[in-house]
Amino acid sequence: MTFLLMFVSGPLEHVVQHPIIQRPADFGQVHPLLRFLTPEGKISLLTNQTTTLIVAGLLLMLFVPALVRRRRGTDEVGRLVPTGSANAIEAICEFIRKDVAQPNLLGYTDRFIKYVWSVFFFILLNNLLGLLPVAAISPLFGAHVGGTATGNIFVTATLALMTFSLMVFNGIRLGGKHYFAHFCPGPWWLAWVLVPVELAGLIAKIFALTVRLFANMLAGHILLAVLLGFILSAGASSPAMGYGIAIPAVLGSVAITMLEIFVAFLQAFIFTFLTCLFIGQSIVFHHGDEHGHAEAAH
Repeated sequence: MTFLLMFVSGPLEHVVQHPIIQRPADFGQVHPLLRFLTPEGKISLLTNQTTTLIVAGLLLMLFVPALVRRRRGTDEVGRLVPTGSANAIEAICEFIRKDVAQPNLLGYTDRFIKYVWSVFFFILLNNLLGLLPVAAISPLFGAHVGGTATGNIFVTATLALMTFSLMVFNGIRLGGKHYFAHFCPGPWWLAWVLVPVELAGLIAKIFALTVRLFANMLAGHILLAVLLGFILSAGASSPAMGYGIAIPAVLGSVAITMLEIFVAFLQAFIFTFLTCLFIGQSIVFHHGDEHGHAEAAH
């Protein structure tokens, strides 16, 4: 198994980023605080994880339009009835729109639903691609391929910052003074306490989006590597012990892999739900006035 093979060189070998194309660079010369971006004096132009991101984007652009065009027939009615993959994708999109986005975004749902759908399917596909054992065929390409891109905190932070930009930009554009007023929900003389707390809460939202997805995707892969690493540790002592440990370790890894598939869907849903919630909190200031917001949105 891939995780067992990768454990030979280290339990984190399959989760860390592996450079494919690098160039000399030292951001520390620009500012000492940026040195962590190029700790080895090199910048990675292409890695196994960025390759996964590119593949995920291409797969979505190539296959989703083709899948959603599947219809039951060619007649006037049949062309309007989705079937197979189109039915499944439309069911997912409708669930996200009706039960996730609309309760939070209210009348502004249609403004943001395309972004919400894109975030869900992009994260889900990256999560699932990270479960494929493509690292085993890396020698055929002469470089380490495959990996969970959402297990990289820079990727999850970028996704979180995209949501943050939508929150702030649309909060100011659609809410105006109401957006700034919600940073001080109490009397003005308590602004010196409330405003810093609200600003800290805004930053905490981005931190939650970043760390929740990153930590959950990384933890499961590390657990699999460590669990299968028990086989090598036991086999180093004696072959019989290695075989004895192999049976429960492999069975446990299969169970964890099934759990990882569930987590891949769950974390994509949670990120999408929190995205709708946080954007909604930035643009919807009177939650009971759904009709008024619907008119404003149109």
